[in-house]
Amino acid sequence: MNTALLGFDAAFAVALSGLCTAWAQSRIGAAGAGAIAEKPETAPMIIVLEALPETIILFGFVIAFLIIGKM
Repeated sequence: MNTALLGFDAAFAVALSGLCTAWAQSRIGAAGAGAIAEKPETAPMIIVLEALPETIILFGFVIAFLIIGKM
């Protein structure tokens, strides 16, 4: 039973961080497209801002691996 709960916790960590990353990237992508349309010189900064939420999913994977390590 304990192993099943740890597996569920690891899956939940990845799923929740994935959903949060997708939500953040959708908001940044929409705003970034508008900003690039008005000022094309902001494109490099928008690309960096679009990549930043990827750290959220990486943290989710790290937490999942730490949870799986307890099994």
